[in-house]
Amino acid sequence: MSDLNPRIVEFSTDQIPEGERAAFWREHYGQVMLRVDFEPAPDVAFNARNRALTLPGLQLLDAWATPARISRSGRYLADGADNVILAINRQGTAFVEAAGQTRELPEGEAAILSGADACAFHRASNGRSFTLLMPRVMIEAADVSVEDAVMRQMPADRGALRLLDHYASWLMASGGAIDAQLLNMSVRHIMDLLALSIGPAADLAETMRARGLRAARLRLAKSFLVANSRRRDMSVAVVATKLNVTPRYLQRLFEIDGTTFSAFLSGVRLANAHRMLCDPAHGQLAIASIAYDVGFGDLSHFNRSFRRQYGLTPREVRGDCGGNRALPIARMS
Repeated sequence: MSDLNPRIVEFSTDQIPEGERAAFWREHYGQVMLRVDFEPAPDVAFNARNRALTLPGLQLLDAWATPARISRSGRYLADGADNVILAINRQGTAFVEAAGQTRELPEGEAAILSGADACAFHRASNGRSFTLLMPRVMIEAADVSVEDAVMRQMPADRGALRLLDHYASWLMASGGAIDAQLLNMSVRHIMDLLALSIGPAADLAETMRARGLRAARLRLAKSFLVANSRRRDMSVAVVATKLNVTPRYLQRLFEIDGTTFSAFLSGVRLANAHRMLCDPAHGQLAIASIAYDVGFGDLSHFNRSFRRQYGLTPREVRGDCGGNRALPIARMS
């Protein structure tokens, strides 16, 4: 989350002919922005105003609209987006639908929906809502079960929810006036507040402790990979067993860190190969031997990966190395 250029995007039907509003909203707001189906109430002149802020790992949407139904199902579920959706009904009558249930959402209350499953938000009167979307992997990193939280309603007086609402509203109001470092922190804070809102009266200290434990496990996993990257049998299952965690949990640790288990392991092996290619002591070793020695089992895959990483073939690096080329180092933190 380092390259941030946030801006508020506003949509309004005010300047659109009444007969064209629904089609415009369906195309721009539904298909492009939120990947949802949209159907306004047939007996009411449709009108809406939205303000949206999108950051890496977070999307905020403040919306006012006449009665309409917004649903995510069918073709849109195939896009693979797996977001946790927090819907807050700020004004008017609204209902949420998911997992075969329909519930009214009173003013000020919120509900959790899953963007990976069929769900809907039905506004039955003119009103205003606030929606927050965040990747599921970020929330479950705080040891919160999204599956258990779907369709769970949160009362308006819940402290964590109120703080989250105020914080997100302030972020929307500030928009691009906040520097990148503060925006990064804000996304993390909102993640913590959302996890606390979902969790059963979770304690912030416990949330931070869990994050510290995850960071320690990730460091151990990376250290183990660096020390054992030459092993041909190295896999997620091997490292997970070593750390006494599940393979899926270990994969998520790397995903939260912005990479994957396979990408990190490949990066370590490529860095080792680069060092050997630049070391005169290995000058007589065949490139295939180096590839196999660092842990690659397929020479073609090694050559492709190496060129993608360094922009040169292994043979070109061997001839070009003068000892002053900077090497990428596997990130351990």
